[in-house]
Order: sequence, then structure tokens, then C-alpha cells
Amino acid sequence: MIINISLFAGLADRIGTSSLEFNCEVAELNTDLLKQLLSEAYPDAASLIAVSFVAVNQEYAAGASPITEKDEVALIPPVSGGEPVSGSRRHESEDGLYAITDEELSVDAVTAKVITADHGATLTFTGTTREMTGDRRTVHLEYEAYIPMALSKLRQIGSEIGEKWPGTRCAITHRIGLVGIAEASVIIAVSSPHRAGCYEASRYAIERLKQIVPIWKKESWEDGTEWKGHGLGPWDPSAPGKLS
Repeated sequence: MIINISLFAGLADRIGTSSLEFNCEVAELNTDLLKQLLSEAYPDAASLIAVSFVAVNQEYAAGASPITEKDEVALIPPVSGGEPVSGSRRHESEDGLYAITDEELSVDAVTAKVITADHGATLTFTGTTREMTGDRRTVHLEYEAYIPMALSKLRQIGSEIGEKWPGTRCAITHRIGLVGIAEASVIIAVSSPHRAGCYEASRYAIERLKQIVPIWKKESWEDGTEWKGHGLGPWDPSAPGKLS
């Protein structure tokens, strides 16, 4: 069977393409077997394939999950990465609360999505590009995303927040492409009836975003570039969210 696989970040770099048409000479295929076959076909990328997650139809799939030729398959590496984006791109959820764009972000625009007369607290978190990391100077960051799945996972975060803090409203916009020094890469706005829930939900949103949303970054310094990993310990995007 022939499986079409989307690749991202460092994995796309090592294999040399972001879209792979892979011939699997087996009668039945699952996610573990696919990773094994890919590792055999691309030994230089085997170590990264081994720690990557497989997404099937925009959901993280367990090792025994079956795969057919009709499925949308992506390999999600546990490190950040990026590629330049050409042309303006903006993708939004149907309700407009969640968006991925290569345009500059507006704190006011995202915050306005969650303000309501019934809520007494509104909090906005803005993540920006830091220039200095120790004694190393960052020139810019580059972001890329598995866009349809990323939007789905942003909506999932909003749903989880609604369950954990009933009545809380959330909006998230994340940028892709080049992001310069001091420019915003992500804006998370949360509103709720009371401030305690607002603070908790905002922190939950950014930590959960880093855990499950397939968005990658590559940090470019004056003397080169480096893939950056996730900052929340062992990377397990299939893990359920927890209260802080």
C-alpha cells in the first residue's frame, strides 16, 4: 500500500522532503510498523523517527492504531523547527476564537474576542521573541505548523478550559513564518467571572499548547541555527491535561 505522509521540522530536513509518498509492502499497517519501515528506509533519520508521534486523521495515534491508504498521516517530531513561509496565510476556527497566521499579531484584537459583560476578569498572555539567551544573540525565530491539526488542538484546549473552569472564554492566535526580536509569536486571551479562574486558565492554556499543538520553531542566531525542544519535560502530546 502507498501512504502519503506529512513531515515537519527537523524530520523533514533529515529526510529531505515535507511530503512523502511511502510504499509499504505489507498487507496490514499500524503506527509502530510504519515507524519501523521508515527507520529502515531512512537510517539517518531513524533516531528522530523513533521518538516521533504518528498522527492519523489529525489525532495522535497509539502504537497499535491501524493505518489505511485513505488516512491522512503525519509524523510529529518532538523538537521544534521551521521553514520560511511565502505569501500571506491566515487560518481560523469557525467561531473565530482560534487562528494561525503569518501576519503580525494584535493584542487588542485577540483580547476583544473574549471580553463579555458577564465576566469581571480578562487576562492576556503574549509570548515574544527574546533576543539574548545567556550570551547568545537571537536574530529571529521561524515557526511552522501542521495547520489543520494545530487548529483542532487549539479548539481542544478551549474545550478543556471550559470544562475545568465553567464559563471561562478563551481565544488563541499563533504566528507562523519569521518572527523578529520583541515581536509576538502567540497571544492567549482568557476571560472569566472571577480573577482566580482567569489566572489558572491562562497558565493552563500556554502549557497545554506546548504539550499538544503541532507548531514548531527554529531559532536563528548570529552564528547559526538550532532546533529547540519542548520545555515541559518528557514530551507526550497524548497525555491528558492536568490542573496546575
